Amino acid sequence: MAGEQPGPGRERQAKIYRDGVFGRRPRVPTDFAGLEAAARRKASVRGWAYVAGGAGEGATMRANRAAFERWAIVPRVLRDVSRRDLSAELFGRRIPAPVLLAPVGAAELLHPEADRAIAGAAADLGLPYIFSSQACFSMEECAAVMGEAPRWFQLYWSRDEGVVDSFLSRAKAAGCEAIVVTLDTTMLGWRPQDLNLGSLPFSRGEGIAQYLTDPRFRELVRERLAAGIGGATPGGRPTFAAVKTLLTMTRKFPGSFAANLRSPEPRAAVETFLETYSRPSLTWEDIATLRDRTDLPVLLKGVLHPDDARRAADMGLDGLVVSNHGGRQVDGAIASLDALPAVAAAVGDRMTVLLDSGVRTGADVLKAVALGADAVLIGRPHAYGLALAGREGARDAVANIVAEFDLTLGLSGLTSIAEATPEILVN
Repeated sequence: MAGEQPGPGRERQAKIYRDGVFGRRPRVPTDFAGLEAAARRKASVRGWAYVAGGAGEGATMRANRAAFERWAIVPRVLRDVSRRDLSAELFGRRIPAPVLLAPVGAAELLHPEADRAIAGAAADLGLPYIFSSQACFSMEECAAVMGEAPRWFQLYWSRDEGVVDSFLSRAKAAGCEAIVVTLDTTMLGWRPQDLNLGSLPFSRGEGIAQYLTDPRFRELVRERLAAGIGGATPGGRPTFAAVKTLLTMTRKFPGSFAANLRSPEPRAAVETFLETYSRPSLTWEDIATLRDRTDLPVLLKGVLHPDDARRAADMGLDGLVVSNHGGRQVDGAIASLDALPAVAAAVGDRMTVLLDSGVRTGADVLKAVALGADAVLIGRPHAYGLALAGREGARDAVANIVAEFDLTLGLSGLTSIAEATPEILVN
C-alpha cells in the first residue's frame, strides 16, 4: 500500500529473519521465558538472587503476571493499520513508545558496565532511563553516555536532608527531566533469596556510587570518622569472605586503591550509607517540601491505593508510578495492574500515570495503556538483557518489547496509543 510504514515491529522481525538465513540467531531471546532462562545461566548466584528474587514466597510477583493474564485483547479487523504511531508525550518530551527503562539497583551484579550500559541502551532507543539512587555509576557518568536522550532520576529519601537536596541539584545539572520518589522501600522487604545467602550488595560497597560521588554524603562520612564512629576493621581473625568484602569496598571508593586500602573511609562510607540511605519516617509533609526544592516534575512511585493517588493530585504533584516494586517489598500485595484502573480513575487527567511491575511483553504494554497508564516501566527484562550482552543486550531486550507492542497494536486494529481504551479488553 502506498505510504505504508513498516514500523519497529516489522523492521525488527525482518532483521531477525534475515540474520536467520545466515544461521545467526538472536543473542537475546525474543520471549521472556527464554530471556529469563538465559540470564539465569549467565548470572552469578548472588546477582540472580538480588535481581530476580522477590519478597517472601513470591506471591506478589506471581500476582503481577496473573493480572496481565486475566485481561484479554479483543482484536478488530478490516481497519487500515498500515501506519501506526507508538509515540507518547511525557512532560513535554515526545518519546517513540510509551516505555521507560526502570531503575535497577546494584546492576553490576549482572554486568560490570551496569547503569552505564543501561543508559547507553536507552539512548540507542531514544527512551527515558530512570537513574537509580542505588546505581553503580554516578548519574553524571550515565548522563555522559546518553547525549540528548531523556533521563529521569529515582530518589531514595535519605535520613540526611542535605543528601536529598544534593541529589536533587545533581539530577537537574545532569539533565534529568523528572524526579521519581520511591515510597515503597523506606525499609527493605523480606527477601529470602538474598537472606539465605547473607548477601546485601550495599554492605559490600556495591550499588552506592551516587553516594560515594556526592559531596554532602562524603561530608557525612568525614564527620563520622572525626567523631570516632565506624571505619575500623572488625576484630577477630579475618575470614576470606571478610577480606574479599574489604577489597570490594576499597575498589568502589573514589581515589587510589592503595591509599583507600589503608584508609578507614571506605568502610565508614558503607556504614554511613546503611544508616542513612532510607527513611521509614517519611510522610506527606516531607513530600510537600519538594515544591520548594526542585522545579522538575515530581512523580511518586509505589502508589497502589486511590486515596493516596487523590492526595498526591490534590498536592499538585505531577505524576504517579503504580508499582509494587516488582514484588520485592510486600508479599501478598495487590498486583500493580489490578491497582491501575482505580488509581487512574482517581486522578483523571490531573496527573501522568505510569505502570511498573510485571511488564514482560508488548501485549502487556498495550493492556497497561488500555487500563489507564500513559506509559510503562520495564525492569527485569532489560536487566536480564544486560546480563547476557551488556548495552546491546539491554537494548535488544527492550527493543523486542517495543517491536511486539507495535505489531500487537496493529493486529488489534489500532493505530495509536490514544485508541487503546478499556473497550479493547475483556476480563
